[in-house]
Amino acid sequence: MPRLFIALVASVAAMGMSASNPREAKLLVGIVVDGLESEYLDLLREHFGNGGFRKLEDEGAIILADYGTPMDATAATATLMTGASPSLNGIAADTRYDRDAMRPVEIYADSEVLGNFSSAGYSPKALRVTTIADEARISSGGTNQVYAIAATPGQAIGLAGHTANIALWLDKKSGNWASSTFYGDIPVAIATRNRTMPLATRLDTMSWTPTLAAGQYPALPDHLQRYPFRYVFPRANTHRLEMFASSPMFNRELSKLAGELITTQKLGQHEGVTDVLNIAYTLQPYNYGKNTDTRPELMDAYIKLDRNLAQLFASIEKGPGLANTVVMLAATPPRGQRRRDDERWSVPYGEFSTRKAISLLNMYLMAVYGNGEYVSAYHNGHLFLNHRLLKERSLNAKDVRAEAASFLAKMTGVDRVHTYDNIIDGRAGENAEALRRSTVATTSGDLLVQVAPGFEIIDDYNNITSNEGPSLVRACATSTAPVFIMGPGVTPRKTGIPVDVRAIAPTVTRILRIRSPNGASVAPLSL
Repeated sequence: MPRLFIALVASVAAMGMSASNPREAKLLVGIVVDGLESEYLDLLREHFGNGGFRKLEDEGAIILADYGTPMDATAATATLMTGASPSLNGIAADTRYDRDAMRPVEIYADSEVLGNFSSAGYSPKALRVTTIADEARISSGGTNQVYAIAATPGQAIGLAGHTANIALWLDKKSGNWASSTFYGDIPVAIATRNRTMPLATRLDTMSWTPTLAAGQYPALPDHLQRYPFRYVFPRANTHRLEMFASSPMFNRELSKLAGELITTQKLGQHEGVTDVLNIAYTLQPYNYGKNTDTRPELMDAYIKLDRNLAQLFASIEKGPGLANTVVMLAATPPRGQRRRDDERWSVPYGEFSTRKAISLLNMYLMAVYGNGEYVSAYHNGHLFLNHRLLKERSLNAKDVRAEAASFLAKMTGVDRVHTYDNIIDGRAGENAEALRRSTVATTSGDLLVQVAPGFEIIDDYNNITSNEGPSLVRACATSTAPVFIMGPGVTPRKTGIPVDVRAIAPTVTRILRIRSPNGASVAPLSL
């Protein structure tokens, strides 16, 4: 009897220790899905298998994250991975305007490093704080492995941080998986893939066709069910790499690559450390479709991604095992743009010409302050004033901004105009604090112009026309997106109230038992 009692006590004690001290993770897989929406997960659940989205929903914690304001994929990824807003992490968008060079530049572009399987150099120099990947790398003393893969350098670098072994992205000129000399050598398996089976030579044989038979996609009208879509990526099409990167075919390619890295680099199988594999998929509407209504393509992309996730999780199971892996899948908010509706529907439509807006504003400011070129540039919704001229005229920049905003607000197609001063002071519109956090003071313009829904921005001031891609008009966009966290010690649950997206990074690092990124200012969630 005493032995049985002792055994029972020991068993209970072990259970208590197991509950309070969950198994340490050997691998972190961070997944960012650009544009994923909860509504489509609910709509398509019966078409999913058990190994992808269903697994995350059934075994993980589900959180609704609030980004504050709509962000592009680069800014959203940086915010997710740092736990810091753009005003602190330095990444407000994929590009910024260089006042000295008087031209837009990619936010991570770096002329001091060279491209690896690419002609362009990039580095995380613009990222001002640490990421989840950085903290995992520092915690291990540099003995773990950290890899990141995405379609663009903007997302790949945000996923990789400053200390990763490698950040990989798709070079849109060559079709190679590229990196830069900042991160060192590309893994042999990836370099071999570039040389022996480059994507550019395989695109001609690829096609995107529906996964389900006609009539099986839910909630679609008959005319969208009747004619199955089919997309190819022929060599003659100069946009074929952009088209490929926007399609579920890219997600499939990325999953294969991720599985290859898990196997060849033995991720999650290094004693005493947590390896990291961060990847970025896309579920944004396919803007290269034949019709403006691309719901069939979008639903098919979800179904295909579900299978890609199941494939990725199977690769993890063969390696360190999902029981030893923390999986974080985080969506970024859908973009506030969509294809213009067919003219036959008579949906209100308008064009906002940047050249016309700048010309009229210049004429107005000349009438008020005297001759001169008062507006020096337009970029990504921001107007930049000529500060050299303002200084020469001894004009107060704040007063000129206010005068300009008052004039622009009266233009056709303009929804609202915010001055830099109102944004920084937290007095800009209904969501002023969120807009302030999303603004990087050193790269912001003097005025932020937001056009009305249904208007297309024609950037003819910079000679950027819709001929370079599909015609997109502004639509209202939400700033919330779902996040799934699954792993040792995480109790399956669902939060109904949106939480600050900045809480995600410290929550993940808490599960990994490492420091939070140094810019994280929101407390972690208790999962």
